[in-house]
Amino acid sequence: MVIFCANAAQAQILKNLGDKAKAKIGQRANNKVDKAMDKGLDKAEEGAKVKKDSDGDIKVKEADGTKTKIDADGDVKIKNPDGTKEKGTTNTSALAFTSKYDFVPGEKVVAYEDFSAAAVGDFPTNWNTNATAEIVSLNNKEGKWLKIQKQGIFHAEFIKSLPDNFTLEFDLGVNDGFDSQPFIISIGTLNKPSDYTDYGHHAEFRGRPGLHLAFGPANGRVSAKSRLLASKGDGDQHVSNDVEYKGWDNSKNTFAHISLWRQKERLRVYVNGEKVWDAPRVFAPAGKYNAIVFAMQGSYRPEDFYVFNNIRLAVGAADTRNKLITEGKFVTRGILFDVNSDKIKPESSGALKDIANVLKENADVKVKIVGHTDADGDDAKNLDLSKRRAASVKNYLVSEHGISAGNLETDGKGESAPVDKNTTAEGKANNRRVEFIKQ
Repeated sequence: MVIFCANAAQAQILKNLGDKAKAKIGQRANNKVDKAMDKGLDKAEEGAKVKKDSDGDIKVKEADGTKTKIDADGDVKIKNPDGTKEKGTTNTSALAFTSKYDFVPGEKVVAYEDFSAAAVGDFPTNWNTNATAEIVSLNNKEGKWLKIQKQGIFHAEFIKSLPDNFTLEFDLGVNDGFDSQPFIISIGTLNKPSDYTDYGHHAEFRGRPGLHLAFGPANGRVSAKSRLLASKGDGDQHVSNDVEYKGWDNSKNTFAHISLWRQKERLRVYVNGEKVWDAPRVFAPAGKYNAIVFAMQGSYRPEDFYVFNNIRLAVGAADTRNKLITEGKFVTRGILFDVNSDKIKPESSGALKDIANVLKENADVKVKIVGHTDADGDDAKNLDLSKRRAASVKNYLVSEHGISAGNLETDGKGESAPVDKNTTAEGKANNRRVEFIKQ
């Protein structure tokens, strides 16, 4: 280890810090963790000792005994002279998909599937299929996933109605080197449960309103096209077109986050934050859409497969400005975090941009950001997690959108203030939320 002192320390820190830590130094956000981090760096000019080890971790020891550690992943840990500890993250710069990402999830989660109730090796009980698939765990992703390796249709039976305004999200992955046919999602009307077998194969939808969307990675046979076929119930295809996209390149990322946003007749589609479709007249005004069906079609290499998870259906259009400014409180379930972590997921950037725009337009408004968790796990850990998540949201709004840190305070309630039951996946998803309260 090399020790740098006095004035040489600041230059050495700026030279050796990783991109994330450099960004955080420039931001100088004024929350407690950031203040301590900045203080630790500034003290390097006043006799503090700074170490950088072979793993890229930065350690600052101040003259008053305060110790600050910034690891290579951007995590910050602070130990104060009185023995108290603080922690946070600088890892926000990699969050946003694109600056144009405007997807805002619906207000209330009405269906959520993470396959947590299914056993590995089984087919989930709240689904139906004319083929076969199984629940698997992955070595590089959290949770359980439904793996599809043969042609077939898979009906999410727990989704029974689709209103005029809804959002649908899910994570879709493929194996390394995937080079087969696209993955299909169909939205339509079932008159009886067995009708699901019509979907994924027939663009005419048997005379019922419906639409197909096809997705695949850039180097697969789908050639990175979002393929949309839609009928309004008269047997004709009213929309039939392909749109190329760059957001999912299997040579770089075998997973994609898919987002669909319906507003009456209109449909917007996003792949890894890239808007690939914005069709104003896709849904039939009088259509009674009540089903979502996934499918794997065509010829496939034996080694190729799809996995998907985190299916999230939410209803209700966001009303951020009115609820925060007029009603004094805005609640969002669109700010998502890694499991048991305060690291914000990339697909949250649209919801964060939405609230940031309201705060910019009302620059004098002061807001308290309050984190909430579901009831899984230890009470004390959930309380700590909710506080850290609220702090991460503040950090992001300050650093990425220029919101005044002085206008934002944070708190966390853990699992102590549920708004839904904690016995279902949908209830837990509604309890995992971030509240913005006008002060």
